[in-house]
Amino acid sequence: MSDDPDEALALLADATGATDPKLRELARRLAGRLVIDLARSGIAQSRGVGRLVDVPADRSPADLDLDASLEALQMARAAGRPAGLDELRSRAWARPDTAICLVVDRSGSMGGDRLATAAIAAAATVWRVPEDHSLVAFSERAMVLASQGRHHAADALVADVLRLRGHGPTDLALALRTARAQLERSRARRKLTILLSDCRHTTGDEPLAAAGALDELAIVAPADDTADAEHLARAVGARWVPVEGPSAIPAAFSLLFGQ
Repeated sequence: MSDDPDEALALLADATGATDPKLRELARRLAGRLVIDLARSGIAQSRGVGRLVDVPADRSPADLDLDASLEALQMARAAGRPAGLDELRSRAWARPDTAICLVVDRSGSMGGDRLATAAIAAAATVWRVPEDHSLVAFSERAMVLASQGRHHAADALVADVLRLRGHGPTDLALALRTARAQLERSRARRKLTILLSDCRHTTGDEPLAAAGALDELAIVAPADDTADAEHLARAVGARWVPVEGPSAIPAAFSLLFGQ
């Protein structure tokens, strides 16, 4: 890890598919710990389902904030009238700021460097948006590994990603439609789809319509194969980031989040 973190992570990711069960289990445990530690080098969002905000009491069924309402109560008493709900204040939970759907391309070969990159991206997603995220893995079919709006432990989700093995053609349009369906379940202001792929679709519909229907799309592409990702990003006005290897994911996420 100290000499070449990307090579070490790729080696561990390959070992998670070893035929020897003891080696496979040890590799998964070690890879999971390293992946989560590396993902935490990014910036986490606030925990919880949202944030507390001060709102007029007539706009929220939440409990009354007596401290914030004290002045209005005193003024109403002095005027010999009851205070109106629009004068009183409540503390209510605002909807979360950001929801993420991470879309992982598992078509073709899926091992070593690609598998480690996907695992770190999964951990970084949970770390940044703990309560409002989803994860879709796709080839010619789309598989929801984590559903939007449900709590998922980072170590369990990383373990699921490390079990992925690549196969089949690439239906990019299906993957993006699945991401949109997941994000529609969220009440967040910002709905971000992060696509981890070279964006070379080989089956299904053309992906432009599905990509354009998303609220916000960001593409993370391997640095040695960016042509299709750049073309898709330009066509739909998405951002894209090339990554050299697994260890570049936290910095890429920071760039995509503007942090």
